[in-house]
Amino acid sequence: QLQLVESGGGLVEPGGSLRLSCAASGVELDGLAIAWFRQAPGKEREAVSCISSSGYGSTDYVRSVKGRFTISRDDSNNVVYLQMNSLKPEDTGIYFCGPGRSFRCSHYVWTSAQEYSFWGRGTQVTVSS
Repeated sequence: QLQLVESGGGLVEPGGSLRLSCAASGVELDGLAIAWFRQAPGKEREAVSCISSSGYGSTDYVRSVKGRFTISRDDSNNVVYLQMNSLKPEDTGIYFCGPGRSFRCSHYVWTSAQEYSFWGRGTQVTVSS
């Protein structure tokens, strides 16, 4: 049974850092692109970052997080990470990971939440002083 578990969220002050983890069971992530999305209260789920399968290793970020967030993967442990630095209050939300429908982010519209059929329960990130 496919299961994704996001963790690592918490309360952090502006300028702080967090590292989120997306751990999978029931599926091997190494052949899939994996994306992170977030959802703020009252807003739609929005794309954050995507990483292609390890054979390609390409990454992509939305403009608002580029230069501050880094996505990576550890296929030996079936985990994808999102390192978030220089956090801002607007980064607040529930963060979700989802397996893409291709092995490369550029092979589908990775920024569209409709491209994903499965999500974990998410982890809450709150950036506040």
